Amino acid sequence: MEEKKLDVKSIVGFVLIFGILMWMMYPKEPTKQELAAEKAKKEQLAKDAAQQKNTKTAEIVAPTADSLKGDSTQIAKLKGTLGDFAYSATLPSAKENLTTIENGLVSLTIANKGGYIVSAKLKKYERIKKGSGDLVELIHNNNAGLNLKLQTQDNRVIDTKNMFFEPTLSKSGENQVLSMRLKTGPDAFLEYTYVLKPTDYMLDFTVRSQGLNKVLNTSKPADLEWTLKSFRNEKSASYEARYADLRYAYEDSKQDYLGQGKDKTETVDKVSYIAFKQHFFTSILLTDKPFTKAELYSDNLVHNDQVDTVFTKQFRATVPLAFENGELNQKMNWYYGPTDYGILKTYDRNIEKIVPLGWGIFGWINRYLFIPAYDFFSLFMSQGLAIIFFTILIKLIMSPVTYKSFLSQAKMKVLRPDIAELGEKFKKDPMKKQQETMKLYNKAGVNPMAGCIPALLQMPVFYALFQFFPSALSLRQEGFLWATDLSSFDSVYKLPFFIPLYGNHISLFPILASIAIFFYMKMTTGDQQASAPQQEGMPDMAKIMKVMIYVSPLMMLFFFNNYASGLSLYYFISNLITIGIMLVIKNYIVDTDKIHAQIQENKLKEPKKKSGFQQKLQDMMEQAEAEKAKGKKTK
Repeated sequence: MEEKKLDVKSIVGFVLIFGILMWMMYPKEPTKQELAAEKAKKEQLAKDAAQQKNTKTAEIVAPTADSLKGDSTQIAKLKGTLGDFAYSATLPSAKENLTTIENGLVSLTIANKGGYIVSAKLKKYERIKKGSGDLVELIHNNNAGLNLKLQTQDNRVIDTKNMFFEPTLSKSGENQVLSMRLKTGPDAFLEYTYVLKPTDYMLDFTVRSQGLNKVLNTSKPADLEWTLKSFRNEKSASYEARYADLRYAYEDSKQDYLGQGKDKTETVDKVSYIAFKQHFFTSILLTDKPFTKAELYSDNLVHNDQVDTVFTKQFRATVPLAFENGELNQKMNWYYGPTDYGILKTYDRNIEKIVPLGWGIFGWINRYLFIPAYDFFSLFMSQGLAIIFFTILIKLIMSPVTYKSFLSQAKMKVLRPDIAELGEKFKKDPMKKQQETMKLYNKAGVNPMAGCIPALLQMPVFYALFQFFPSALSLRQEGFLWATDLSSFDSVYKLPFFIPLYGNHISLFPILASIAIFFYMKMTTGDQQASAPQQEGMPDMAKIMKVMIYVSPLMMLFFFNNYASGLSLYYFISNLITIGIMLVIKNYIVDTDKIHAQIQENKLKEPKKKSGFQQKLQDMMEQAEAEKAKGKKTK
């Protein structure tokens, strides 16, 4: 028989497929329609801004109390600009002072100016690498802001970020309570209240007013604007940016996120929480009473993998706070802490959904199977060993599926001579060949689709694991063998140049995983080719599989070079175990001679009753054959 060679068209086809897959992995440029929509949106925003020109704004920074001492002229001028809120600038607290509240988990620093958090440090976690000595900081160096836009009755606009608040620190039991008041008089004020518990990442946050109903225009809500320029805390800025996004919950339990990319905006109704999620850490604003709407914005700040950036994303959320009986009283919470599924779930407010575990069955597998199993192994061993034993458990659970798949291949391999004989006998009549092949399958008791079903059953597991490992906080800065951080790439050599799609370093675990995939496919491809006879009008699967032996490991090598080494370790161990299971099944469990004898025995029995699908398929073939014969007679 003449050896089948790979033609030029097939090579071109595989190159195109590989190119498409690589293209799908990276963000796309916006379409003309998207650009036009964005332009229209910006024009509308500009138009809205122009309509507000008649409103007197107070975009000034209130002077400190020291600078106003004895200067009655400046005080009068300030009152002409800020109205009643000028009172706050005359108080002793009108200074660039800071107040810190902290517990064993988090340290929060609040500034007098603006009354918001200017530093948020997590005491249990270090930046970039273990032993760096630098704590993870979610708020650092003016990368975050909180502003409440207030409109006065005399048509002024006050931005609280520019005003000085008066701090009062006290205790309520073991809780630290910090009151920040922006005053218009001794008993009239806007108040931010922060309550930090002794062992909690979550703090209570309340915005309320007292005695301002005669000062403020309460016919419209006050807009609360929260911003964060996410400060990089991980080894790879581009990898951290990939898992950083803005997530939110709306209409009680629905959860969604702004897509990756540049200048993403969205307006959502009935929002119960907003999360500025980084890779392993997150800042969340929650509310007891849902915001009527939220204007959300996200922008990617990592535009080039070759540039080592300090910030990864720009987030912004604007929500209206409604007045009730002329005053504000909005009870909320802040969360500054790890994006850990177990910790977030303890709050019973659905915020654990911000952990990207996958949708539908994939998320279900992660939440109820993989997370409990992996956490169990982590109790007794290092993270690297936990991955290995976790992988062994998964492969043992999936081994019956692997056995079914191999058994199906073995049966099809035994039938190949009979199928080839039918192909030769009916080579001029493809329809008849298909009918006789289906009859052969039915008589032998072989289901040609049985080999595909196990593979389909493994897909949810594969995807769930692909979501699980990048979200596992427990892998962060945990080493194994040469890998110093299982949540990041395991670089063993830094390249003096940058390779597109690959990077400027060589990771070892992806190389080992690629080698394991190569030998696994090399070992199984022969049986797959032998069990899958060439069909008329269908692609030559033998050629496709020969190419995939080399394409799949290459894709693994490129795709995982910048991914978490824990994920590559899993796939390396997983393929090694699969090879071992396949060798055991092939050499000690599946007996091809016995299968051949059983199939020959089945041929002598009455054919099994066809399934509904098989019967319908055969009826369609017979109908097509009848139409074909009828057409020949009429000619």
